[in-house]
Amino acid sequence: MEPRDKVAIVTGGGSGIGRATVLALARAGAVVIAADLEIAGAEETALLAGNEGGRAHAARVDVADPAQLGQLFADVERRHGGLDILHNNAGIITSGKAYPDSARESWSRMLDVNLRAVIVGTQLGIEAMRRRGGGAIVNTASLAGLTGYPTDPVYGAAKGGVVMLTLSLAPLALSDRIRVNCVCPGITDTPMVRQARARGEEEFPGFVPPDLPMLAPEAVAEGVLHLIRDESLAGRALKVMVKGQSLEPLPRGAWRPES
Repeated sequence: MEPRDKVAIVTGGGSGIGRATVLALARAGAVVIAADLEIAGAEETALLAGNEGGRAHAARVDVADPAQLGQLFADVERRHGGLDILHNNAGIITSGKAYPDSARESWSRMLDVNLRAVIVGTQLGIEAMRRRGGGAIVNTASLAGLTGYPTDPVYGAAKGGVVMLTLSLAPLALSDRIRVNCVCPGITDTPMVRQARARGEEEFPGFVPPDLPMLAPEAVAEGVLHLIRDESLAGRALKVMVKGQSLEPLPRGAWRPES
């Protein structure tokens, strides 16, 4: 599917991978809704797209609230006539200590944002795209969802769930002309990751080793657009990694490139 003149929603569109995807879709000619809990970030994304001649709008949404998600999709359909592209991208990490020592509230919120919201958003996207006659959904998973992530096991479980949801929806490409795929990036240079690194090893032990090369968000956005454009791809998990990087678990649970 070529993005030109298509309508797209990107959650977590206020920064990081979401912002990079909004800008890439806008450059490709799509009308993009940058949805984010932090409306200021979403508005800045929309402004950046507009400065480049693109069409983007900001919307505030807490993806963990199904009612807010439902309202977002209804508003987009009403204002733009339908939905063609969805990037379920919003995500957070577990706050505080690592599982199993973390408070249940911290990883419960993470599950709501990283997995439950993707399930709900995908369902809403499918409903809208059925009315449209087809579409493309890309979910942001992670390499952690393919290999495990001892540093944050519940995060790895959530991203693994996103991968399995994506793979299980492959038949929709034939029955409804809706292709569901996911990107599985390595650790990416986003505000969330930079904040985790700044808050240090005491709160996020091993989450972002200081010598680990990180992906640029634009590299992940490029993968998202590839999955949108390639009509042959459905139920696929696309790895996005730093060139030449190989990841392996260390005893302390950190992930580092091979020396």
